[in-house]
Amino acid sequence: MLIRKPNDIRPSEITPESRYLSRRELIGGTLSTLAAAAVPAADITTATLKYTPNLQYVPPDKVNTLEQITHYNNFYEFGTGKTDPADNAGTLHPHPWSVTIAGEASITGNFTLEDILKPHALEERIYRLRCVEAWSMVVPWVGFPLADLLTRFKPTSKAKYVEFTTLYDPKQMPGQRSDVLAWPYVEGLRMDEAMHPLTLLVVGLYGRELPNQNGAPLRLMAPWKYGFKNIKSIVKIRFMERQPSSTWAISAPDEYGFYANVNPKVDHPRWSQATERRIGEGFFAPRHDTLMFNGYTDQVASLYQGMDLRRNF
Repeated sequence: MLIRKPNDIRPSEITPESRYLSRRELIGGTLSTLAAAAVPAADITTATLKYTPNLQYVPPDKVNTLEQITHYNNFYEFGTGKTDPADNAGTLHPHPWSVTIAGEASITGNFTLEDILKPHALEERIYRLRCVEAWSMVVPWVGFPLADLLTRFKPTSKAKYVEFTTLYDPKQMPGQRSDVLAWPYVEGLRMDEAMHPLTLLVVGLYGRELPNQNGAPLRLMAPWKYGFKNIKSIVKIRFMERQPSSTWAISAPDEYGFYANVNPKVDHPRWSQATERRIGEGFFAPRHDTLMFNGYTDQVASLYQGMDLRRNF
């Protein structure tokens, strides 16, 4: 449930200092970053969320600031530049919102955002986000396990995959007026990937409602996959027997595979994936080695046992 607060709320009340201070031992060196990020940017909603921190998900990397997370994005529906989403996403109206559930499931239909969220307790998880352009950041997402939602609709034995679709509305999403991609944006997961405990359905970040430029009001986060896999502004979830198409795999199949697992040994045809630049460290800072499965190997490697990850990239 969204908890809305007055417009003149103090930043210290939006993100309690005590909650982040308690993480000093778990997230060494990130306290100053978190405190700075508690100050809301002009274009960031002040709607806060009721949630519980899940300290099981705390990577060793420094958490990025709210300014960095909300002003360096890939969201082609609002433009191809990294700052375009922050500049242009004010046209999106994430309330009211509805999601269609379709396909191989016993329960299907159209559900409001409140229907989707109502039974689920929100939690904060700090995940690494790695993009195919070889940059990364660390984000404190707020959401709930995707598996908890999917099981509500009782997928049948034919449901081997889950397909997700982004809103298509060129009036709200000016980037859709161009033909840079085939709209609407579509992505998919294998059912076992979708049901994995790491896979999160995200509704917020930094303790507040998800900003438009980050995929409001509902987006996916499978942290072992490249960013383009983590679809934003979801309006449809469909259970499928066969592997769904995905937008980038259709547009450039030699560059963007269906699985999109972070793999430093499989380069993009136009650049290496062996190292990455971490947003916030400066363009000329030393690059870091890319971690297999984005650092989540222990949790997800078993999903791909026996697969050729160079072929299934």
